[in-house]
Amino acid sequence: MKVSVDRRTLLAGIGASACCVGPLLLLSMGIGGAWIAHLTALERYRPVFIVLTVLFVGLSFWKLYLAPQSCAVEDNCIADRTRMLQRVLFWVLLPIVLLLVASPWILPIFYR
Repeated sequence: MKVSVDRRTLLAGIGASACCVGPLLLLSMGIGGAWIAHLTALERYRPVFIVLTVLFVGLSFWKLYLAPQSCAVEDNCIADRTRMLQRVLFWVLLPIVLLLVASPWILPIFYR
């Protein structure tokens, strides 16, 4: 089963939110103080990760729904069941990825 594009999309989403979710998780585990202030170094890369996330989500959607499928007898075609599983995984992971990308704007609502 080939879901490499979806995996990259998830990793880009995690990278896009690492600057905000990471410190929050560390604080929830009791790790705090001046050391946690240095984790803002990833924040300047957030726009790059957001662009990569949108790019990979778009590529995943294109590959799953818009790319032409040509299956000759000799070709290695993706079975309909596998394609359906990939589509289900795409729609299950998409809200998670979007929540991770939007976490810098959503999380302040909960810890003001």
